[in-house]
Amino acid sequence: MMSGLLQLVLAAALAAGEAPIRFEDSTSASGIKFTHSFGAQKLGSLLESTGAGCAWFDFNNDGRQDLYVVTGKPLAAVMHPFPLRKPPAETPRNRLYRNDGGGKFTDVTAQAGVGADVFGMAAIAADYDNDGFVDLFVTGYERAILFRNKGDGTFEDVTAKAGLKAPGWSIGSAWLDTDRDGCVDLFVGRYVKFDPKYRAYYAADNYPGPLDYAGEINLLFRNNCNGTFTDVSEKSGIAGYVGRTMGATAGDFDGDGYPDIYVANDKTENFLFHNQRNGTFKEIAVAAGVAYGQSGESTSAMGPVFADFDNDGRVDLWVSDSKYNRLLKNVGPAKFKDATEGAGISQLTAQYVSWGTAVQDLDNDGLRDIFIAHGGLIHMVPQEHSLFRNLGEGKFADVSSSAGEVFDAKTVGRGACAADYDNDGRIDFFLVNLGSAGTLFHNVSPAGSHWLLVRLIGKKSNRDGIGARVEVTAGGRKQQAERVAGSGYLGQDDGRVHFGLGAAAKAERLTITWPSGIVQTLNDVAADRAVTIEEK
Repeated sequence: MMSGLLQLVLAAALAAGEAPIRFEDSTSASGIKFTHSFGAQKLGSLLESTGAGCAWFDFNNDGRQDLYVVTGKPLAAVMHPFPLRKPPAETPRNRLYRNDGGGKFTDVTAQAGVGADVFGMAAIAADYDNDGFVDLFVTGYERAILFRNKGDGTFEDVTAKAGLKAPGWSIGSAWLDTDRDGCVDLFVGRYVKFDPKYRAYYAADNYPGPLDYAGEINLLFRNNCNGTFTDVSEKSGIAGYVGRTMGATAGDFDGDGYPDIYVANDKTENFLFHNQRNGTFKEIAVAAGVAYGQSGESTSAMGPVFADFDNDGRVDLWVSDSKYNRLLKNVGPAKFKDATEGAGISQLTAQYVSWGTAVQDLDNDGLRDIFIAHGGLIHMVPQEHSLFRNLGEGKFADVSSSAGEVFDAKTVGRGACAADYDNDGRIDFFLVNLGSAGTLFHNVSPAGSHWLLVRLIGKKSNRDGIGARVEVTAGGRKQQAERVAGSGYLGQDDGRVHFGLGAAAKAERLTITWPSGIVQTLNDVAADRAVTIEEK
């Protein structure tokens, strides 16, 4: 009955012109001038159509989230069957935008040295060497790049020195501390063995699809805690599975204190790698109920996110998809139940191709909502994007039509990343649009509900606190979330853990369970601010 009451409250608010969640397009006002390029005037390959993502991270430690956006570039003629190859006026480069505050950004790509001459796919950020400055990992076609943050506003390419070899087509990836030794390891997803010379395909398809190429294995690199990595893909068991990775994320779904890995595959069953706590992983997706779609089919899964949607203390799983997105409720132990249809989501998104996604509490009511970016798969068909408000008890309402004119705009969306870039307690988004300008979604939802942003600094644990579990009790409601680094489709959200507190002006209790096993509790934490917590 409660969900019905919430539906009535929402309907009344909308009738009164009080949309609970609203966004505006602040791209122009922000100074962000990013245009994605796939290097040609017409799509001619799977590589060109896959798109790119983005990552938010504070590279200069000024307390503001900076934005890194990934792009493609012109390809060799052999990779493209069309003569429409007029090069862009400016050579496409990945872009780093420094957050100057006041909603303004400055392009510092050249100074920082992170333009990356690569056909880029994704970016994830973490302080892999625990020196206090967040580093950047960029995936792409033929190579991936690790940029070490030197702490003076510049980065250096240390890929070779670090021992990271990720040939082929690397794509969605994640940082995680697999063995909880205080140094973050790196999972690198790989898509397919792309062959630019392969041209056998049905003409209406425009170019060969994912099943026309052999699948790939993914890679896992153990951090040696000395600035270098060791490839443990075979030893860990990760390399024993061939798929077609699109997105990946890491999180402790079973609460045993060790991070697990979920891999969203394209036209191939998805993988759930369960951490065996001995350096190896066991693939359990079929047994856990997260390998296939609602009808047992291999879907075109895109962006996975671990999140507790119903505040029951168990981490659920959300996966965007080219057809039916999936909301998988964690019913434990190591079991998930497909709750998408009952949530009211699958019926409203099947008409779209879904890519970038994020799970955040957008109206600070204590329940996590869902943003989904859409866009044509092959023929550059622009589509509007979706916003689902969490009503509680497993129910969601499509509030896209009331969320502002920015949701009326149709684009060919790909990667998306979320952050509170203006530190006002409301989560914003950046969306990468295939072959066109990106969009900055500024959250201008009505103020009033309280919030907390929690930044973690590990000591015995990795410095970013990646893998830490944060629990907040406020106003009689208990919430929990994990600090992750890499989720959704091809990107990374704000590294600070965000909680909406509703009417509660403080958190009675804030508990952090660090990857080291240390448990730290703070009482009576005042709301409406970003708090930094160092591991004791």
